[in-house]
Amino acid sequence: MNLPDAMNIPPDQFDRFKKQGYHIVGAHSAVKPCLWSGRAVKKEGNCYKSRFYGIDSHRCIQMTPSLGCNQACLYCWRPIEHPVEAPRHWDAPEEIVEGCINAQRRFMSGYGGLENIDTLLWQQSLEPRHAAISLAGEPTLYPHLDGLIDEFHNRGLTTFVVTNGTRPEVIEIIRPTQLYMSLDAPDKDTYVDICSPCNPAMWEQILRSLAILHDHPSRTAIRITLVKELNIKDIKGYARLIEIAAPDVIEVKAYMHLGYSRRRLERDAMPRHEEISRFAALLAGELDYELTDEVELSRVVLLSDPSFHTILLNNSRQSLS
Repeated sequence: MNLPDAMNIPPDQFDRFKKQGYHIVGAHSAVKPCLWSGRAVKKEGNCYKSRFYGIDSHRCIQMTPSLGCNQACLYCWRPIEHPVEAPRHWDAPEEIVEGCINAQRRFMSGYGGLENIDTLLWQQSLEPRHAAISLAGEPTLYPHLDGLIDEFHNRGLTTFVVTNGTRPEVIEIIRPTQLYMSLDAPDKDTYVDICSPCNPAMWEQILRSLAILHDHPSRTAIRITLVKELNIKDIKGYARLIEIAAPDVIEVKAYMHLGYSRRRLERDAMPRHEEISRFAALLAGELDYELTDEVELSRVVLLSDPSFHTILLNNSRQSLS
């Protein structure tokens, strides 16, 4: 694989992404096979998003339109110690989508020769139906994110966008199937300590994004990643912020001791599932949300707004299958 000329990325960093299994698409995007896609075609389980939202793990593309990020979160498993600069040229959405779909097909085609796969699931995996825009970096840094989402939808795929909330002007215009926003601190000081933003004033941008989520036409989700000794505190503070957004669902998830985060945090910074469940239950009580589901293997609990009732959730799951 040759280093794209348009990308401001040193060769050693390019090699680092390649060794981690990333396939660089064009000048600045990337796609990586999710371990759950491989497990799904072998009937060895599915991602928790399959259980929560009906996503077919074997038909899901894990991608990003921007390898760069404006935060350096301590819990991130990516190599944030090696920041990626913005490219000199931004690729068009059509190029990115085509490149990602083709890369996903190449990844999944490799399972065709295995004996322990489900042939039907493998054949389906060659026609992806969902894009998780959450692989690495901050997707809202890509200036044509709205067009990228539209292009995926035009090709019959649903989309999840995971954002850190620091670019409210982008959040306001995008229309993914589900819009995730990370909220990893109940206050500004904790946010600065755990997320190391390039500008502390980004906290005010996050507050703006929470307000935008309140009336956003996409299905909305707040994701809280909990790290022991850092942000498992002030449940009332989290609740006050979440009330601003009034999301359809909340995911409370444990930090996982993986990747480059192992260089920054000790293994015991990873909460047990029981701790996640306890925190989620207390948060649900503060917000009058319902404990909807949980997956112990992934140490994640799903809360939902009472108005986001069972029939609506079931319909949403069916639409994403």
